[in-house]
Amino acid sequence: MSKAFTRETDSEDDEEGAGLPPLPAGGKNYITPQGYARLRTELMQLIDDERPKVVEVVHWAASNGDRSENGDYIYGKKRLREIDRRIRFLTKRLEIAEVTDPSVHAGRDQVFFGATVTYADETGQERTVTILGIDEADSAHGQVSWISPIARALLKAREGDVVKLVTPAGAQEVEVIEVRYPEATPPA
Repeated sequence: MSKAFTRETDSEDDEEGAGLPPLPAGGKNYITPQGYARLRTELMQLIDDERPKVVEVVHWAASNGDRSENGDYIYGKKRLREIDRRIRFLTKRLEIAEVTDPSVHAGRDQVFFGATVTYADETGQERTVTILGIDEADSAHGQVSWISPIARALLKAREGDVVKLVTPAGAQEVEVIEVRYPEATPPA
């Protein structure tokens, strides 16, 4: 059978970010203004810079003749599919994004989206997390998604409150020690 009629393994449903937890049904995609700007910058960089360069390489490689053994052509087409998949993903996420500025809560002691919360578990061990959007949270930097179990337990709690955290290992109580928000940045 000719390669022209075979379907490659990439599918339309195989979205970049499939490792991300899905948004709650009917839920919003909350994101900070900085997170929104980062995603938008990535999208524009892919559309304006990276994709045209790859298209140029693929065009050049295609003009060299036999495409079946042309590494530049094969890699370029694969990279183009990856870029297009990421562009679709970013476009969809930005369309449903609900930009929320956490600095409006500065000075409050109640936990809302964008808060940096220090809490202590039952053993007295303190941890600090910042509650951010699904697309911007990075656990390596102490950031958790607003739909994570710890964020769900902490949301709407106040400093001094003890809340119940349900985890696969069982339920435990955590005490909210401190709640901070970023300061408002003056408009540029």
